[in-house]
Amino acid sequence: MPGLRRYGEGALLVELDGLAEVIALYDALAADPPRGVTDIVPAAGTLLIRFEPPGSHTAVASAVRSAWAAWAVRSGADRGADAPEVTIPVVYDGADLAAVAAHTGLTESEVVAAHTGTSWTVAFCGFAPGFGYLVGGDPRLAVPRRAESRVRVPAGSVALAGQFSGVYPRESPGGWQLIGRTEAVVWDTSTDPPALLRPGVRVRFTQVGAAGARHG
Repeated sequence: MPGLRRYGEGALLVELDGLAEVIALYDALAADPPRGVTDIVPAAGTLLIRFEPPGSHTAVASAVRSAWAAWAVRSGADRGADAPEVTIPVVYDGADLAAVAAHTGLTESEVVAAHTGTSWTVAFCGFAPGFGYLVGGDPRLAVPRRAESRVRVPAGSVALAGQFSGVYPRESPGGWQLIGRTEAVVWDTSTDPPALLRPGVRVRFTQVGAAGARHG
């Protein structure tokens, strides 16, 4: 069972054992939000549930326990079947593609095939507005962060770190391994919602164009 903590007057913090449980409980609650809940924010090991009247700590905690119990008896095989899916075209010419290939024992082409070969899912968002932490990819692509972060990573960079993949929404510092770049806009304040990659969204990467001069 998850741990439950009051988080101020209008929120409940749900503590879980790992990312898989966070995703499972987020899916269950997002599909049928408890009464009064205004936002559900997943992180690596927690869910923050914000609410307003008629919601209360007691009512939301009860709903969380019920959702968890219901999810626990399901196989999870149908998880994400109704989730929205986006396709992100990528030119795989990232500055760290060769390093990722060397670390994984794959060729560069095999790294690309592995990255495009499965559907990823946005587990949670953080670091910068619009930056989604994507999970569910080929486990062979689990690589460490760079030993030294870059001062400037271009917007649209597609990267790997640990079990995650991600797309940098804007130019920023960063220590993830860069494997490609995309023209897809993942953060746009003129749209509603502004984030393309929101928790629960499934992502399919596709290879486009010819690899050009690498950037990084």
